[in-house]
Amino acid sequence: MDLSVIVPFYNEEESIEAMYHALKDALDPLDLEYEILFVDDGSRDATFEIASKLAADNQRLHVIKFRRNYGQTPAMAAGIDHACGKTLITMDGDLQNDPRDIPNFLAKIEEGYDIVVGWRHKRKDKLITRKIPSKVANWIIGKVTGVPIKDNGCSLKAYRAEVVKNVPLYSEMHRFIPAMLSLTGAKIAEIKVQHHARQFGVSKYGLSRIFKVLSDLLSIKTLVSFSSRPLVWYGILAFLGFGISFIAFVFVLIRFLVLPGESLIVPLGLSMMFGALGFFLLLCGVLSELIYKTGNLKIEKLSNLTIREIS
Repeated sequence: MDLSVIVPFYNEEESIEAMYHALKDALDPLDLEYEILFVDDGSRDATFEIASKLAADNQRLHVIKFRRNYGQTPAMAAGIDHACGKTLITMDGDLQNDPRDIPNFLAKIEEGYDIVVGWRHKRKDKLITRKIPSKVANWIIGKVTGVPIKDNGCSLKAYRAEVVKNVPLYSEMHRFIPAMLSLTGAKIAEIKVQHHARQFGVSKYGLSRIFKVLSDLLSIKTLVSFSSRPLVWYGILAFLGFGISFIAFVFVLIRFLVLPGESLIVPLGLSMMFGALGFFLLLCGVLSELIYKTGNLKIEKLSNLTIREIS
């Protein structure tokens, strides 16, 4: 299988059939063996019924259904897990991404890139509520992760299957796949894509996703900066614990000398608690470092063994 196109849907009964025909029109002229995976993310309308009827007439179309709504990232993860193609393309199902851009992504993959990210350079969205927050968010994500991508929120992306299938996805992590794969040395390209105004329904995104994105960004920053140096990250946290413990202890000592009869149980307890926390975090760092080093050593030995067997 050459190509798998993964499209999550949630309450898109008005657009799913048009999306299907747009995909067929874009993919049929290509001399490729392809499949289309529609992932119904627990829709409450007729999205699944329409998708099922379309799949009954086309063996290249497969439909995955969730019992309830889990979100875009789990839907994409399910599509990626079930995909059989060597190249995987993800896109939105609301007709804002254009399937006619797919050949441009495949051409970039053929050039040797592992990930190709779409950039909606002429985005057809509201300026105040969508464009400006998106620009700010992309700038922050680029600074934090060190992977300067202009449009992390664009779902239209292409991946080599062997690169993306092992990436753990949850919460809103699909927008951080390039940052996570940068840890493996993946080659990343970004190309301009068409973007259309929403024709049907309403956007499924709201302000509630901001907290999820920020928490995921913290996770990604930890992975990018400290994945190979867990002792450094735990050491920083342990240092904060020891610092608070030391300040509390100094406070206890001063109060004891100045006011010897006053109860100091609370600050003394805080000092002991944060000191113990710092010590515990330091031990966690040492253990994590040992696990990481041991795992790398095993992988290195296995690689050397494989090379000797092949040669």
